[in-house]
Amino acid sequence: MKTREGGRKMSRKPKSAAELAASSGMHSVSPHLVCRGAADAIAFYERAFGATKMMVLPGPDGKIMHGCVSINGSSVMLVDENPEYGLKSPKLLGGSPVTMHLIVDDVDVATDKALAAGATVVMPVADMFWGDRYGVVEDPFGHRWSIATPTREPMTEAELRDAAKSAFA
Repeated sequence: MKTREGGRKMSRKPKSAAELAASSGMHSVSPHLVCRGAADAIAFYERAFGATKMMVLPGPDGKIMHGCVSINGSSVMLVDENPEYGLKSPKLLGGSPVTMHLIVDDVDVATDKALAAGATVVMPVADMFWGDRYGVVEDPFGHRWSIATPTREPMTEAELRDAAKSAFA
């Protein structure tokens, strides 16, 4: 604790939950992916997206009960599939309604790297009406990743509406 003039103690405002998380490299909102083979998923994300391993905590059975990587400075948590505890991967469920979105400097290079690591194309890279060069891949664990490179300044909502109207006319 700091002291004020005269020796009185000054209380320090406690850190918020987001500040505490950030001190260990976590973000206020981080995806938590359930994977059939989380250790293999971490290795794939390192090859495909340049992920940096932050932590891997195996459980008593050797499966990963908590893993975390950083992709483009954002935290992504992982856990091994374990249906007994309600942890079901896209492979068990037959897909996922969630897509991770990754912004990169060169979508074509990033997509090629993901494909070389074992991803499959869901939507080929193309120029989009909203101003991104954009494509979607699925990783070997059933998670989908949209990959984009912005090619212009962001549009206003009105500009987006007009561009969408023209694109779907």
